[in-house]
Amino acid sequence: MPNDYTQYNTNAAALVDAHVSAYMSFYEAAVVLYLIAALVFAGYWFFRSWTAIGAGIVFASLGIIAQCTSLGLRWHYSGHVPWNDLYGSLSVVSLFTAVLFLIFGARYRIWFAAPLAFAFSDALLAYAKGWNKGLEPLVPSLQSSWIYIHVPVVLASYAAFLIGCVLSIMYLFKKADEDRILNAAGQSVGAAVSTETADLGVSRPRWLSWVDALPASSKLDVAAYRVNSIGEILLTAGIILGALWAHVSWGSYWQWDPKETAALVNWLVYAAYVHLHTRPSMRGTVAAWVSIIGFATVLFSYFAVNIVISGLHSYK
Repeated sequence: MPNDYTQYNTNAAALVDAHVSAYMSFYEAAVVLYLIAALVFAGYWFFRSWTAIGAGIVFASLGIIAQCTSLGLRWHYSGHVPWNDLYGSLSVVSLFTAVLFLIFGARYRIWFAAPLAFAFSDALLAYAKGWNKGLEPLVPSLQSSWIYIHVPVVLASYAAFLIGCVLSIMYLFKKADEDRILNAAGQSVGAAVSTETADLGVSRPRWLSWVDALPASSKLDVAAYRVNSIGEILLTAGIILGALWAHVSWGSYWQWDPKETAALVNWLVYAAYVHLHTRPSMRGTVAAWVSIIGFATVLFSYFAVNIVISGLHSYK
């Protein structure tokens, strides 16, 4: 029979559901706003209008506000940081991607990469919904002040690597188009210019016309290098902070946990990328592929290691 105790449990469960619904409504708004931002930014590819860039920035900023509100409400209702699980960490990666892209876009003028960057980021954010467990207490192993700095720094590095990967993909498209023009013109610069202005649309699929909005491949290569270098610096700091946290919690700086090993692989790949980029013969296509492979290792360490492989960092 119903009693005061069961009624209290019912009311408490209803309150938790209301809190989850509150922060998830802002989460869903962010998913929609980032998608709109990606589509609006894509207008620059085809219309070369700075109006598309301005409108994209507005929608991206609204998405950031909605996502910050969602994470803030989750933090308030749960009483602990919102990046304690896969849903929260994916949300933070998406948020950092949006914030960092607006910063990099203003600093390095890479607005042409916004459609892909926001599309990839929004896909991760949408996928995160399936891992939302609602409001749960923070497990004892995460009840440390280190969680305030170690995790966000690592997630910020993932966001930078995502943007760097997008720039490397765009580099490959642009470089292939430049090579096609040169081959069609018989490697003559003057003839290449003539070919680009007169016959470009004839020998290239119409859906690739957006490549014209991209700067020279050399500039894309430099932009990818700058962003990936920032990501490598952040990852280095994150690994050091994680080692200090491990020493406090487990008495050892390094446990060779699957996540730690995967993070070391990530660091080595991007360290190789930074080193290769100092050699002129390795810049461009080789460096772009290393950047893409590097982000693939990040995805592996983030999903396969955290979800499939058991360890101290597992979300299973």
